[in-house]
Amino acid sequence: MALTTAASVPAEVRAGTTTSRRLNRFRLKLAPVRRRRVGLALRLLAAALMLVALGCADNSSSDEPSEPDTTETASTDAAPATTAAAPPSTTPTEVIVNVKVTQIPGGPRESTVSALREGMTAPLLPEPLVSPLDVLSGGPPPDGIPSIDAPEFERATDVGFLQPQEAVVTLTLNGDARAYPVQVLLWHEIVNDTVGGEPVTITYCPLCNTAIGYYRQLDDRIFDFGTSGRLYNSALVMYDRQTESLWAHYTGQAIAGALTGSQLELIPMATVAFETFLDEHPNGLVMTRPGGFGRSYGTNPYVNYDTPNGSPTFFGGPPDDRLPPQTRVLVIRHGGASVAVQLDTLSSAGVLPLDLGGTPVVAFHLPGTATPIQNQQVAFGRDVGATGVFDPIVDGQALTFSRMPDAASSSGPGAFTDDQTGSTWSILGRALDGPLAGAQLQPIEHIDTFWFAAAAYDPDIDLLDAP
Repeated sequence: MALTTAASVPAEVRAGTTTSRRLNRFRLKLAPVRRRRVGLALRLLAAALMLVALGCADNSSSDEPSEPDTTETASTDAAPATTAAAPPSTTPTEVIVNVKVTQIPGGPRESTVSALREGMTAPLLPEPLVSPLDVLSGGPPPDGIPSIDAPEFERATDVGFLQPQEAVVTLTLNGDARAYPVQVLLWHEIVNDTVGGEPVTITYCPLCNTAIGYYRQLDDRIFDFGTSGRLYNSALVMYDRQTESLWAHYTGQAIAGALTGSQLELIPMATVAFETFLDEHPNGLVMTRPGGFGRSYGTNPYVNYDTPNGSPTFFGGPPDDRLPPQTRVLVIRHGGASVAVQLDTLSSAGVLPLDLGGTPVVAFHLPGTATPIQNQQVAFGRDVGATGVFDPIVDGQALTFSRMPDAASSSGPGAFTDDQTGSTWSILGRALDGPLAGAQLQPIEHIDTFWFAAAAYDPDIDLLDAP
């Protein structure tokens, strides 16, 4: 795969873009099956530490969430001012969303052999895609880290439990803008939700530092997911409640069970500061702290884990020595190609245009977002910023971008400008003012993660600016 940086995108471009869902169905290669032995004493010690860290006993939250307003309806976000006579065709349609969300449930339990309870190599099951020896117990049993299956929301302007710089995972589907606080995802890891009328699952793994969303529908079957209590390459292994197959969170692929080889469709998401989401979507919906779980929301059970030279928990594979294992990287996957960019490289550049698999993409970095897995208090980790990756073509015009001097989430949502029209853009790829005001760049699949996970799941991944 040819990888080149570019100061500008190719002259020959596609004619126009649309806001319809055209997500990449690229199936990421799983790392080759490797049989490795992990010392029993190390497993037991790590499992015990994990049980303590996750607070599976009786920690209680000091701040119970307020009940969401289920009677009012959120008004549409105010449209930004524009100097154009008419907005571009890429303008997203904002919709009115009730605070109380009607969920699309998963189907009933199917008559299949359970890889979760009967084993990955149980009779009548297909051969798993990975060695069972590489799928390790993380300590908690299945659902010991409980998924959120009935999330509740409040409007962004009503939220009082988040700090401005605190990390939230966000996506927008069919005009429905949502944010999921990482302080909650740390303790639950999976949210089964319905966004813009689409059944989705939002997943977060603190051990590999990844937040990834998927559509939870395959053909006419709708699934919901729980935590299996297991890890593969130090990443969350999910299971679906309909067949109890095991799924790799990092790839969205079923690695064992009746659905082995099945692939979920990824939803491009971003992890940004809460104030960024609030500025851009004041009437967007933010998931509240759920009651009844006895978790210490706002605190971090993985203190000082976000350290480049640290040792990944539950990772026994050979390290890729191109970078220290827990170096933060941005992984971009598009058109059958993938590349990893060191976060420090992107942070210094502000904007990085790339040619990926023959397609132009542009990556943004904006300071102002705290890492949730360093400080004891989630909101007060060091500033790692936020990233966004987009198709830079709007209505057939290839745009080149730059980050504004001293741009940060605290200075307002507009942080980038294009050279062709002078329009101002947010880290979420939305034009906030100028001739293109209202336009939305098409998001490209990207993952903020640690280097060890990027290399383990895709050993052949290109590393930009490798030392």
